[in-house]
Amino acid sequence: MRILHTMLRVGDLQRSVDFYTRVMGMQLLRTTDRPEQKYSLAFVGYGDEASGAVIELTYNYGVPSYDLGAGFGHIAIAVPNAAAACDAVRAAGGNVTREAGPVKGGSTVIAFVQDPDGYKIELIESRQA
Repeated sequence: MRILHTMLRVGDLQRSVDFYTRVMGMQLLRTTDRPEQKYSLAFVGYGDEASGAVIELTYNYGVPSYDLGAGFGHIAIAVPNAAAACDAVRAAGGNVTREAGPVKGGSTVIAFVQDPDGYKIELIESRQA
């Protein structure tokens, strides 16, 4: 068994695809439009779906936003340098909500950014061997 994808409901599919591809550096892997069922999908990720988990962005026609609730936490992405990743996200117009620094009570360097729908993305700096 393995994790295939995480699905996020989004209010504007193209805005979200732009964020995840342009700001976060993912690739648009595939799209599906289901007019009869009134939804569209876009799958984005850092590699092929056959070898890694991806994000499924789901747009339900006519729904511009969602209440994110208190249950969902964040998506985590490994980066070589969290501060540099924050700079790149900011330069691309993204929203950094926590600057790079050690996690509370630890030494792992993390940062947080937020996508256009309010979902949090944790950037975790990879430890050098």
